[in-house]
Amino acid sequence: MIRTLKWSLVSVAALAVATGGYIYYRYNEHYPSTNDAYLQAKVVKVTPMVSGQVIALPVNDQQLVKQGQLLFQIDPRRFQYQVQQAEAQLSLARQQVAADQAAVAAARAAIEDRQARLENARRQYQRTQKLVAQKVKPQSELDNARATLDSAKAALKLARAQLQQAEQQLGSSGQQNERIRSAQAQLDTARLDLSYTRQTAPCDGRLASLELQKGDRVSAGAAQFSLVCEDRFWVYANFKETDLTRIRPGQVATIDVDMYPNHPFHGIVESINPASGTAFSLLPPENATGNWVKVTQRVPVRILVVDDSPAYPLRVQTSTEVRIDTGSARTPLGKPRGAVLSDAEAMAQAKQQGLTPAGTRAGN
Repeated sequence: MIRTLKWSLVSVAALAVATGGYIYYRYNEHYPSTNDAYLQAKVVKVTPMVSGQVIALPVNDQQLVKQGQLLFQIDPRRFQYQVQQAEAQLSLARQQVAADQAAVAAARAAIEDRQARLENARRQYQRTQKLVAQKVKPQSELDNARATLDSAKAALKLARAQLQQAEQQLGSSGQQNERIRSAQAQLDTARLDLSYTRQTAPCDGRLASLELQKGDRVSAGAAQFSLVCEDRFWVYANFKETDLTRIRPGQVATIDVDMYPNHPFHGIVESINPASGTAFSLLPPENATGNWVKVTQRVPVRILVVDDSPAYPLRVQTSTEVRIDTGSARTPLGKPRGAVLSDAEAMAQAKQQGLTPAGTRAGN
């Protein structure tokens, strides 16, 4: 009796373990998860476009800033002088173009005068030719009339050449003139350089690694510190390749951030990386060896956080655990495997799921 009872208990326990294992297997199949996941955001390297000495630095390291807020200012005097010089060059160019336009007008007027003189010389020659034929005037006057006609023709030809030269020197007319456009471009460049002396925040976010000091000299193209934009956050979850069977863009993910263990976040799968995490590493693994051992690779999955909140500020590269709901039906939820969702499309998907409560940054 006791032996029968023991075997019954063992059978029940084995059945319970098998049932639990099957349930766990089915759960993991429909809800793949990973703790190899990290938060990311847009990180802007604040880099000056011009060189100079910092004369104002109204922010501190780790400070929250708004888009358009002044971060630092470079001494603008040299660039102001360049703007003044470019303005003077533009004024001179316009004056020169105006003088060339007047020269063109004068050359055209000269052509009209030469044409009138030529027409008069031609009529005079024709009258003299008739009078000489009638023996009224001597041959010498006809010779003089012919010389005057030839001189008028040469003068007209010269006037036309002078007009062509004046037009070539002028170039295009009005504001399309090449010298005006060149001077205007130099002025626009000088003004642009002057605007670069004020470095403003390109987005709402938090400063990081700010070691710049007032009075330091900065060089164009050299990053000074970072700005973490906080309008969007993503999770890059590294799933095992064997877990990707049912994962699709558009599926809903639950994100447990280690900093806030009692406050789960939600996200929408945007895309699946086209390569494993080791494919683009500095030293990718070399598998063409005799002692090769198959290792399950991990593939990054990009997930947009759709309900982040200022009450629970997120931090770049902090650890998370991600679980994706792939659906309980035979056909997984979401888009085709090769689809890639934009942030706007992911937010629209989140709104359909009711995952973006009012006031969250990601929904703004």
